[in-house]
Amino acid sequence: MSPDMLFNLLLKALGQTLQMVAVAGLIGALIGLPIGVFLATSGKGELFPAPVTNRIIGAIVNAARSTPFIILVVAIIPFTRLVTGTSIGTYAAIVPLTVATIPFVARLAEAAIREVDKGLIEAARAMGATPLQIVFKVLLAEAKPGLTLALTLTLVSLVGYSAMVGAVGGGGLGDLGIRYGYQRFMPDVMLAVVVVLIVLVQAIQSLGDALARRFDKRNRKT
Repeated sequence: MSPDMLFNLLLKALGQTLQMVAVAGLIGALIGLPIGVFLATSGKGELFPAPVTNRIIGAIVNAARSTPFIILVVAIIPFTRLVTGTSIGTYAAIVPLTVATIPFVARLAEAAIREVDKGLIEAARAMGATPLQIVFKVLLAEAKPGLTLALTLTLVSLVGYSAMVGAVGGGGLGDLGIRYGYQRFMPDVMLAVVVVLIVLVQAIQSLGDALARRFDKRNRKT
């Protein structure tokens, strides 16, 4: 394969991967973050006490997280077809990626919020802050570095998942590596795909770490 052809194939596949990761990450965060906030604040004696609902939603989140991704892709093919009209291609791959992202973000967000100092919550309560004010002005504000790292981990995981959906015709870098690198015995294509994936993951991780350090109040004080 000529360098120009390889470059064009890599560029197209990279664009598809970025599209899958960006859309699934955005939708997954928009849905998963509120679920994580609810899980972190709805236990007994917390801001929004609803322990029964908390346990039910927690069980659903755990069940979704424990399902291997490749099995999830196959299991929700009817739902994918209902949403996109097909089960093959980049747009179809976004559906299982998003479904897998929601519980992942929810648990990471819950963990980040639970790390906020309980004393800050009690201080806000003592000053008459409402539960919603505590969530937005205390919990989310203080958990911003942890949430940033959580979303960074989510995007890195999505890059790996997006490569995995290439095995079922999802498009992107994984599909390119399988169709050319594996099925057509082109090790140069496989190597190029691996290098691009490594660079992409490193770029996402570096950007996420930089943002987390910027949001961390302890770093701003030093």
